[in-house]
Amino acid sequence: MFSICKKELNQFFSNLTGYIAIILFLIINGIFLFMLQDSSIFEFGYANLDRFFELAPWVLLFLIPAISMRSLSDEFKAGTFEILQTKPLTAWQIVLGKYISILCIIVFVILPTMVYIFTIKSLSATGSIDTGGIAGSYLGLFLLSAVFASICLCCSGFTNNAVVAFLVSAFVCLLLYFGFNAISKLPMLQGTADYYVEMLGIDFHYHSISRGVLDSRDVLYFASIIFLSLMITVKNLHKR
Repeated sequence: MFSICKKELNQFFSNLTGYIAIILFLIINGIFLFMLQDSSIFEFGYANLDRFFELAPWVLLFLIPAISMRSLSDEFKAGTFEILQTKPLTAWQIVLGKYISILCIIVFVILPTMVYIFTIKSLSATGSIDTGGIAGSYLGLFLLSAVFASICLCCSGFTNNAVVAFLVSAFVCLLLYFGFNAISKLPMLQGTADYYVEMLGIDFHYHSISRGVLDSRDVLYFASIIFLSLMITVKNLHKR
């Protein structure tokens, strides 16, 4: 499993792709947080990172599918999946190895954004910030990324075309993140089932954890989607 993970990481960082992904993520967030007037934290008036945690999921909606779209699709296209099958590895070990490698890349992408904490702290009038709330927000962002990664890996296992895998992954992540929230606002659901429909979406649980409150129901929700996505991926590999 760890040999698969190491291979994926070496492949990702052996060219400019990995570094470009990290740089683009930082540049896009930096532009929206510090340069554009409508979304700048300088115009917000409060020393917190709420704007960053509102923007980051939308960037990750496209970044994570771009990172993971080749995970399995390229194996099928190049015919190397058959070689993997000859190794003493189970389908779960293959899937977990690739999944852990995606999580490691996501950590490398998110980690540099912690410089924003020191930036906000230096801008604060009192010299202090809500570290507990920020820690909860970062935990929520990581869990959100872990869910996106499992979904994208699952989608990559259904095709040998990386572009198709990217498009399908981005669509499914967008649907699960924002779709249920949009459906809950339909007039026919107002005052009846709108709250329960909204609870089905990732957005609801992400914002719940981002408030700094670690609810076991939110953690269970994220863990369930991750396990379900990985299980579907394993079942798909067994069929192949």
